[in-house]
Amino acid sequence: MQDERRSDSWAAMMAAVQAFHDKHDFRNNGGEELTYRVALMAEELGEVSSCVTKGKSPSALVEELEDLLILVMGTDIATGLDLNKAFWDKMDKLMQRDARMVDGRIRVSEFRDVD
Repeated sequence: MQDERRSDSWAAMMAAVQAFHDKHDFRNNGGEELTYRVALMAEELGEVSSCVTKGKSPSALVEELEDLLILVMGTDIATGLDLNKAFWDKMDKLMQRDARMVDGRIRVSEFRDVD
């Protein structure tokens, strides 16, 4: 992709993923079917894990994260969701949460204490 078409904006990134979907007609060729997309995301997450656990290079990790991000963005397209809005809504919630140390690591979660 040409540098002048690149942008840090979500809209530009989504347009690039949409163009990829359109080029290969994902909508009419099974590429936007959700169980297929989940399987692809699980596969990519496994490759991310392999990079970390096997000590692969940062460039290998970046490549796998790129694949995962593009799949997530494509799932946004396939489902008609608005992950940009969802991201900001979730960040607002996360910023209100307290953190806890769990097994020596910080966790920021919705802790539900069970009595």
